[in-house]
Order: sequence, then C-alpha cells, then structure tokens
Amino acid sequence: MTAKKRGIWVFGDYRNYFQNRVTLQLLSRAKELAVKINAEVCAVVFGYKTDEWKGDVLSYNPTFCGVVGEYIAHGADKVYLADHPRLAAYSMETYTLLMERLVKREKPEIILIGATAFGREFAPRVAKRLGTGLTADCIGLDINEEGLLVQMAPSFGGNLVAEIVTLERRPQMATVRPGTFQEIPHDYVRTGEVVKVPLPKTLPADRVRLVRSEHHPQREQKLEDAKVVVCGGRGLGSKKKFAKLFELAELLGGEVGATRPVVYADWADHDALVGQAGKHVRPQILFSFGISGAIQHTAACNDAKFIIAVNKNPNAAMMKRADVAIVADASQICTTLIQELKRRIR
Repeated sequence: MTAKKRGIWVFGDYRNYFQNRVTLQLLSRAKELAVKINAEVCAVVFGYKTDEWKGDVLSYNPTFCGVVGEYIAHGADKVYLADHPRLAAYSMETYTLLMERLVKREKPEIILIGATAFGREFAPRVAKRLGTGLTADCIGLDINEEGLLVQMAPSFGGNLVAEIVTLERRPQMATVRPGTFQEIPHDYVRTGEVVKVPLPKTLPADRVRLVRSEHHPQREQKLEDAKVVVCGGRGLGSKKKFAKLFELAELLGGEVGATRPVVYADWADHDALVGQAGKHVRPQILFSFGISGAIQHTAACNDAKFIIAVNKNPNAAMMKRADVAIVADASQICTTLIQELKRRIR
C-alpha cells in the first residue's frame, strides 16, 4: 500500500479574487516547497456555488474556469471543497470548526493563509483549536535540512528577520503577506483532484449575522501589484516635498511608497510603507527619492526590475543597488520630472 503523501495546504480566500492574489501567490510558493519534502499542494475552499461539479472525487480540468479551476491551474494538485448555503458568507465559528475537523482528518504537514484582514482573524483561531503554533505576517518561507518549514517574519520593529520553525506540533502554520511571492501563469491543461467536504450535522450558532453586503471595487491598484512605484524617504526634507510624489505617480500610472521614517513622521499613511514591516513590491520600475537604503526597506523591493535612485549621497546603499543613480536633490529632480511629463502630455 502506497504511503499517503504529506500535504501543504493553502486556504483559498477568493472573495476579492481579481484584486487580492495572495492565494495564487501562496500556491506558487507551496509548489516549490512541496518538491523539497515530496508533498502534494492542496487548496481548501469554503463557499457556495463556487464551481459546477458533481460527485465526491473527480478529475477536474481548469479550462472550465471558476475558483476551483483557477487554483488547480495555479499549482494545486487537490482541492478540498465545501460547498453549502451556510458557507456563502464568512462565519468565523463555522469556518473555524470546519477547518479544524478537516485538518484533524487529513493531517496536513503545513497550512498557509494570506495575511489579510480575514487571514489574521481566521488563522489564529484555527491554530488555537489545533494546539499548534502560528507565525504571522511572514515575508519568506523555506524548507530546512530537517524538512521543517522555516517561517521568516520581521521582529523588533522590522530591524531583524526571525527564522521560526515548529519543532513538534503539527501542522506547521503561517500567514504570509500579499505580494511576498510571485504567482505562476495559468496552466490551461493542468488537471487536479476535487474532494467534497461534507458539513457536520450540527453547526455552531453564528454570533454575528450578515444583514447585507455591498461590493465596492477598489479603483486604485494595490501598491504591491503596481508596475511603477514611486518611493520616497526622509531625504526629501518635508511633508510638502514628499507630496510631490503623488503627482508624479499619477502621471506615471503608478503608486506611492514610503520608508518607515516617513510613515512615522506622518508624511504618508502606513499603507504606503515599503519594508519588512510593510509591503513587498516588485514593480517594473522603482523610483527611489531620498532613500538611504536601510536593509529593512531594500529587502522589500529586491525584486524590482529596474531601479532609478536619486540622492545627494553617492555612497548611499540605495544608489549602489540602482540601475540608474542620480546624485542630486531628490525634490528638485521630482519637480523636473513632473514638469517634463506634463509638457509631453500637452
């Protein structure tokens, strides 16, 4: 009898699928990790009318689209699917119970969940029920020589990156920030297995009842998904000068990022923070204005395809990382770029 393969599970949060790609990103990394420990990649989906399918177990071709098909096309070998009207809207009590029962039955080795508002509520509750550890807001994942999941997370205010392993308890659990990994392309010929997950006869009473929900599309792209990122640091000199970056980003069709000192100085919101304690970005073009290049910041933008840095200090770490380094006043260069772009638009 063939031994059952170990499982690396990714919980599928598909509610804002087109803008929130974290599940696809986690499937991509899970596929890489699975090779190291000879495991299968499984997605877990709770919902209602998420796909058209029949039977308990079947071979599924993702050409037919839908949430299940997308997950298989992006790396899942198997999808555990619970499809029921009670699961149409997220219920903390029901989702937690269902996940607990499923994990205890199938015994996966690793569970990965996106560090979204949903994941930050859901994952700790599941970990508590299972009596295992959880590393939150990871910025990296790997497998060590002992076959354990190495969970890399910022610590001490982002000054250090801790490497955490779960030695004894199972499953090994982590939440991962959106944008940390790159999703793999949709594979239209890939097939996978779908396993029906039955609901227990008795479900917990919901303490919160959904009366109505409305979807408000996000107009701006997410910082971590932007093709052009205009990032500013303390070297810009003032909040007024930093504000010029928003005009430049609009002209370039990009988004504005900031370093931690800028966020602490209230020049920008925390959502703009690029760094180990903030967002990870991988734009086609990264503009860096007045940024020295501390490791907490550069670690979150190493995957930028092309970096243009402007700084008065030619020896700044960011200048050495840049493809184009301009020794000048960052605010003046920003103003000149805005003027030139506006001239060309006319």
